[in-house]
Amino acid sequence: MKFLIIFALPAIIIGFFLFQGLPMAQVDQKRPAIKALSDEEIQGLLNGEGMGVAKIAELNHYPGPRHVLDLKDQLNLSEKQRVETQKLFDTMHAQAVRIGKLIIDKEQELDNLFAKKESDQNKIKALVQEIARLQGELRFIHLQAHFQMKAVLSTEQISQYDLLRGYGPHSGEMPRHHHENP
Repeated sequence: MKFLIIFALPAIIIGFFLFQGLPMAQVDQKRPAIKALSDEEIQGLLNGEGMGVAKIAELNHYPGPRHVLDLKDQLNLSEKQRVETQKLFDTMHAQAVRIGKLIIDKEQELDNLFAKKESDQNKIKALVQEIARLQGELRFIHLQAHFQMKAVLSTEQISQYDLLRGYGPHSGEMPRHHHENP
């Protein structure tokens, strides 16, 4: 019985996700685990996701290109706006994926220093500073895309976007529901 459960349960779970058409996490299997990052964080970095780094823009009425594309019909984007938004998203996404991979590599280096007991303060400091620099660059990439996105939309579309995303009419009001990638 235990043998059946051990082998059948993973097949049932995988089958459920495939049947539902839901994406399964595809963390790079060649990479060892990084103790400081969850699988979800690693996947987000590999996918170029914002993971909340542009929340300040979002809460101050600077829409994100990914969400604008998701809401293109409700926002009544013109073809020109849709093309510009897609271009903004593609640029942001490519840059974010590149930086995300670098962050993961540096986190792996830091993890390895400690795991192999080869760490010293200078190596640790250099890696931590590089990771912080890369994280700042990643945040700027996402914030820049929000800043540029605002110029593509009309004031009415931005107001509609805020409502559709669950933000109140007042600047800085928190959303009624959680969104992972503002």
